[in-house]
Amino acid sequence: MGRRKKRALVNVDEVVEFFNNIMVEKPYLPLLIPLILIFWAIEKWFFSLSNWVPLVLAVWATVQYGNYQHRIVVEDLNKKWKRVILSTSPTTPLEHCEWLNKLLMEIWPNYMNPKLSLRFQSIVEKRLKHRKSRLIEKLELLEFSLGSCPPCLGLQGTRWSTSGDQRVMRLGFDWDTTDISIMLLAKVAKPFFGTAKIVINSLHIKGDLLLMPILDGKAILYSFISTPEVRITVAFGSGGSQSLPATELPGVSSWLVKLLTDTLAKTMVEPRRQCFSLPPVDLRKKAVGGIIYVTVKSASKLSRSSLRGSPSRRQPSFAVDGLQERFDDNHLQTFVEVELGELTRRTDVRPGSNPQWDSTFNMVLHDSAGAVRFHLYERTPGSVKYDYLASCEVKIKYVSDDSTTFWAVGPDSGVIARHSEFCGKEVEMVLPFEGVNAGELAVRLVVKEWQFSDGSLSFNKFRASSQPSLNGSSNFLSRTGRKINVTIVEGKDLITKDKFGKCNPYIKLQYGKALQKTRTAHSINPTWNQKFEFDEIGGGEYLKIKCYTEEVFGDDSIGSARVSLEGLVEGSVRDVWVPLEKVNSGELRIQIEAIIIDDCEGSRGSSTGNGWIELVLIEARDLIAADLRGTSDPYVRVQYGNLKRRTKVMYKTLNPKWHQTLEFPDDGSPLELHVKDHNAVLPTSSIGDCVVEYQRLPPNEMSDKWIPLQGVKRGEIHVQVTRKVPELQKRASLDPEPSLTKAHRISSQMKQMMIKLQSLVEDSNLEGLPTSLSELETLQDMQEEYMVQLEMEQMLLLNKIKELGQEILNSPPSLSRRSSGS
Repeated sequence: MGRRKKRALVNVDEVVEFFNNIMVEKPYLPLLIPLILIFWAIEKWFFSLSNWVPLVLAVWATVQYGNYQHRIVVEDLNKKWKRVILSTSPTTPLEHCEWLNKLLMEIWPNYMNPKLSLRFQSIVEKRLKHRKSRLIEKLELLEFSLGSCPPCLGLQGTRWSTSGDQRVMRLGFDWDTTDISIMLLAKVAKPFFGTAKIVINSLHIKGDLLLMPILDGKAILYSFISTPEVRITVAFGSGGSQSLPATELPGVSSWLVKLLTDTLAKTMVEPRRQCFSLPPVDLRKKAVGGIIYVTVKSASKLSRSSLRGSPSRRQPSFAVDGLQERFDDNHLQTFVEVELGELTRRTDVRPGSNPQWDSTFNMVLHDSAGAVRFHLYERTPGSVKYDYLASCEVKIKYVSDDSTTFWAVGPDSGVIARHSEFCGKEVEMVLPFEGVNAGELAVRLVVKEWQFSDGSLSFNKFRASSQPSLNGSSNFLSRTGRKINVTIVEGKDLITKDKFGKCNPYIKLQYGKALQKTRTAHSINPTWNQKFEFDEIGGGEYLKIKCYTEEVFGDDSIGSARVSLEGLVEGSVRDVWVPLEKVNSGELRIQIEAIIIDDCEGSRGSSTGNGWIELVLIEARDLIAADLRGTSDPYVRVQYGNLKRRTKVMYKTLNPKWHQTLEFPDDGSPLELHVKDHNAVLPTSSIGDCVVEYQRLPPNEMSDKWIPLQGVKRGEIHVQVTRKVPELQKRASLDPEPSLTKAHRISSQMKQMMIKLQSLVEDSNLEGLPTSLSELETLQDMQEEYMVQLEMEQMLLLNKIKELGQEILNSPPSLSRRSSGS
């Protein structure tokens, strides 16, 4: 019964389609209706036509239906024939490439080797940061050179063929060289110790390349047909002091081969293709990042049976199953996840086999090239589970003539390529999903700006670059020459992990070794307007941003981001919205400004190199209770760079008073205070922390302030901080006690404390152990502080000697003779 209904439905559909086709191809058909009425009138009032008119109509309808079926068959055959012709078209005659290899031999040593070595060196360094062997804790690239022996191309000749509308060259690639020089310094992981040098001295890569010219010759796509054969020869050498013997580390050679093979397979094996641009103009700019707006418009021809699972695993479909399948496709609920590096965003869920999203996302690219991936998911009704369906991707690359190239894999492994001559030009692409037989995704991409290493920005063809530097060189100064002001303005659409929708976000900033933290807000769209200052660091150091939400049982991460501070120009503020990575929503508005510190201001804001920081921890008030009895045993752990100090423990109080003075050499490191609750047996618990700002203090002027503690509901700490710019006599007078006497005093006190601890253990006096241990820790801190003081005095003395020597060298000769004569 179901099959009969299916056949009836199919017949009705065919009849409707037939008449629709007749109306399109026979536009005069409506004129036949009045003509039929005239014939009817003639038959009714003059003479009968009923004997032959039905026969004529039947013949005419039969002829039209036959023509319609014939046309369908012809179109289908034409499509199949075109597909066969384009896929199996005869290739061009075999062309030998001896001339190409001779040319490559001439230009490789002095031109291609330096350029390719520099390019691949940066790629290898990035790759080694993310992929390490289990035996290696840290890996550093010391030397990278591809040598003077170029690869051999097309030893068996080359041919051109056609795939779809795309011309393709197949070219053999064979690179067997022993002249390569790649040296790595490896720090071996536990249980081994020491370092070792890994030298790659030979390399063999063999495979077949595909070259595809696109965009009318403006670029060439290249890839391997299949994963190439890779062989590497590795030698091991000493790595300096505490080095391993020159023996092979187990598994390192095979790990390097696997690393190179996986990298090639993920980036240069069909259908993954790389792009080599051939711009008419080279502006010699190095792009270090960009801002891209990605719009997911719609999808079409989605089918659950085609997108999920392989054909061999699908059940055979009958007519009724086909109707059910068509019904299911119309009830699909899908969304798209957009991925660029570690940044991901999701669209809303839309129903149907042709969903419309029109969702736009702000994405950040941290290099001159990248890939935007689109993952299609299905949401199961009544469940929180998402089913992966298919993926596709678009690759983006900056071209040195200030344009942008986009390319993707097209239908039947073809090529989809677009070219944007300037920033701000929209590019639309319809992408087939990879590895499936159905489904297309329509997207739109806009590069809003490219950021360059010289500080200039490429906007659009109506806006020129913002203050480009001369000769294409970077105009940022040395580490101590400039300051970077970073203002965390606001955030929007932050995610919340609280079931009631509450969010208490705060931001942690890291630039080099400097750490800063904002106050805690109480909204998913918070406003901070907090300004932080950092010393500028060269070498492409990123500003790392981490966003957290404050919770009762521990803070949760709600996203992170990286911002390039390379090429900042004085006098201009970079105001950007930075999307958060590793989450589905959330952006931060940040203002970045580079400023030059003059001599007068620099003496206030930067470290002098021969001064010290004097920190007086006076008291705290209204601390939280960490013990069950409603009190705490607070002490302060101070961290200044790699130096750590602590105060004595004040027992059973929420308003402790320490009145303790600590000193640190002034090197510009962040000064962090961590208030802890002391426990003799259990681990110590945190009752708040804060950062003491001292970098902008005037020399030798004390700042007295109460600082609220972060990470807790209440609590403040009272400190006095001073940036000391010393005179040697003043510094020596700070501690009237002779150094030798102080050293003997600390040593004797520690010996007495050890004897006291031993007697308490022998007497099983457990009550006095916590107090004695705390006193011993205080003595150890005093000893460490004394050692730092000695090192600081040594540094001050050496600096003073250098200054006196410099004054003598710079003094006029007459003054020198006068002084010697007297």
